Amino acid sequence: MVTGTELTSDERAESNGRRTNGRASAKLWIAAGLAGIALVGAWLKYSPGESRSSADTRPAALPQVVVSKPLMQDLDTRLGFLGQFSAVSQVELRAQVGGTLTGIFFKDGDIVRKGDLLFTIDPRPYEITLAEATAQLDVASARLELADLQLGRAKDLEQSNAGSMENVDQRTSDQRAARAAVEDAKARIRDAQFDLDHCRITAPFTGRIGTHLVSVGNLIAGSRTATSPTTLLATLVSLDPIYLDFDMSESDFLTYSKYRERLKGAHVQKVEVALGDDKRYTRSGVFDFLDNVLDRSSGTIRARATVPNSDLVLTPGQFALVRVVVATPSPTLLVPDTAVLPDQSQHTVMTVSADGTVAPKQVEVGDVRGSLRVIRLGLEPNDRIIVDGLLHAAPGTKVATQDGTIRYDGGRD
Repeated sequence: MVTGTELTSDERAESNGRRTNGRASAKLWIAAGLAGIALVGAWLKYSPGESRSSADTRPAALPQVVVSKPLMQDLDTRLGFLGQFSAVSQVELRAQVGGTLTGIFFKDGDIVRKGDLLFTIDPRPYEITLAEATAQLDVASARLELADLQLGRAKDLEQSNAGSMENVDQRTSDQRAARAAVEDAKARIRDAQFDLDHCRITAPFTGRIGTHLVSVGNLIAGSRTATSPTTLLATLVSLDPIYLDFDMSESDFLTYSKYRERLKGAHVQKVEVALGDDKRYTRSGVFDFLDNVLDRSSGTIRARATVPNSDLVLTPGQFALVRVVVATPSPTLLVPDTAVLPDQSQHTVMTVSADGTVAPKQVEVGDVRGSLRVIRLGLEPNDRIIVDGLLHAAPGTKVATQDGTIRYDGGRD
C-alpha cells in the first residue's frame, strides 16, 4: 500500500513539472511573436518609402520671382537701322601715259595727303618729245619773222608801184601760215609737257591708299581718255567725311516723312551712330540724302547720312548702327531688355496675375535705352512683369512674388 502511494506521488510530481515547462515555452513563443510584430511595424513606419509618402503629402513651396510694373518715361521715338560706310570719293589710280614704272612713294594702306607723290614713270621719252616740240616752235617763229619782213617789203613795193597787189596777197598768206605754224608748235609743246607732267602720279585728294598692284620695273599702259586698256596701279578712298548708307522700310519712311514735315530744323536731320557691337551712340552725323523711289523688290528706300571722321577711324565697308528721331518726347513704357523673350519674329513678356499665375503677353518692342527696352504695344502701366526668376516662370504656373524696381540710366542712352 505504502509503495503504491509513493509511486502515485512521483507520477503526480512529474506531471506537474511537465505542465510548468509547457506554460513557460508558450510564454516565450508569445513574447517572440510580439517582438516580431513590433519590428515589422517599426520597419514599415521608418522605411524610405513611408518617409517619401509622408513627404509627398506635404505641400511644395512655390518658386519665387521678382516682379515690377513697367517704368514710364517721357522719351522721343527713334528708328534704328543697320548701315554701312562708304567713301565720299573713290578713285582708281591709272596712268594717263605709258612707260616703265620707276618709283613707288607710299606704303600700302597709308594715309596720303592731296598732292603727295605716289608713282613715277620713266620721263625720258616724253622729255625727247618736248624737246622736239620746242625746236619746232623755234623753226615756226623764224618763219613767221621772215614772213613779216617779206610782207612789209611787198607793201612798200606796191605803194611805189614797183610791185603788184598779187604779191602783197601772197606775202599776207605766207605770214598767216607762219603764224599758224607757231601756234601749232606751241600746242605741241603743251601736249608734250602734259605727258611729261603725268609721268608723276599724285594723290587727287586726302585719303587711304590700298596696296600697289604693279611693281617697279613693269611696263604700264596709259590713256588720256580711257579709249584703250590701261593699267590699274592702286585705289584711293577719302575718309573725312564719310557716307553711312542704310535702307528704310516703307512704314519707317512714312513715319520719318511725317515727322520731317511737322518739324523743321537741323535737329530733324541729325542721326546718331554706334560702331560694331558697341551699344553706345557716341558719334553723330547729318541725314542728307533720301532716294526718290522705293525699291519694288525689297520695299525699301535708300537713305544716307554724312558722318565726320576727323580721327580717320571709320573705314568704307564697315558696318554701324544708325538711329533717327521720328517723334517728339511722349510717355513711354520701359522694361529690362532681359525680361523680353524673343520668339521667332515676336516678343513676349511674362506677367503675374493677381492670383499669382504666370501669364505671357506678346508685345511690340522699340529700341534699347541703356539696359531697358522700349515697349510700344502689348503692356499696360499696371501690369506686373517678371524681371528676375524667368527660369521658374512657366506659363500657367503659380509663383510667389517679390517686388522689385526698374531704374532708367539716361546717361547710357
